[in-house]
Amino acid sequence: MDTGRDGTAAVPRALRGTAAVVFDTDGVITDSARVHAAAWKKAFDASPLLHGLRPFDVREDYLRYVDGRSRLDGARACLESRGLAPSEAEVQTVAADKERLFTARLREHGIDAYPGTVRLLAVLRSAGVATAAVSASRHARELLEHAGVRDLFDALVDGSEASRLHLAGKPDPALFLEAARRLGTPADRAAVVEDALAGVEAGRRGGFGVVIGVDRTHTPGTRAALLERGADLVVDDLAELLDSEG
Repeated sequence: MDTGRDGTAAVPRALRGTAAVVFDTDGVITDSARVHAAAWKKAFDASPLLHGLRPFDVREDYLRYVDGRSRLDGARACLESRGLAPSEAEVQTVAADKERLFTARLREHGIDAYPGTVRLLAVLRSAGVATAAVSASRHARELLEHAGVRDLFDALVDGSEASRLHLAGKPDPALFLEAARRLGTPADRAAVVEDALAGVEAGRRGGFGVVIGVDRTHTPGTRAALLERGADLVVDDLAELLDSEG
């Protein structure tokens, strides 16, 4: 890894020239995507609407239909993927069940931050690069505080803020653009880091200078899908950006 003249770590090559970096929360900052996926599976598999239909897959269905989206949008997309035309009440019921299951798991066990992400954040902040966290979830602030990393971000745009400001969900870039606005940085001088297909697409649609995909599944199919949606590069862990600088 390259270092600056004062011996501190330099900004990774992939992010040089960017004034700000906007990070998705679940699956990028915190190890919470798997908990979200497990809660979705329990909620969907228990729903009478899905009896006799294909069970929820924690990899394929989570990535394709719910990852990066609001609870209601995710529930609706997955139900419709089974050929259903759910009512608003049915969508809300599944989404509420998922919320209850996820909240119980979070309060009981908490969530950790990925060490590689924390390393990258430390380097960026020491170099004066502004950072923001973004999430469609209303739990983002709680997740970041539980993981002990909230103070590593200059701004946070979560599900509560999205609702208050009437921001469209991913793949619309509104959440990312609001984060960049709060950091005082135009999108073309900022980077987006995302693990969700919808999030990568949002970063590309928003005109961000760099879009980095994170593939926690370590599968060729996911990597290819992230690149297809607009990622400039894909890593399994953000520490790779630092460790490849030698």
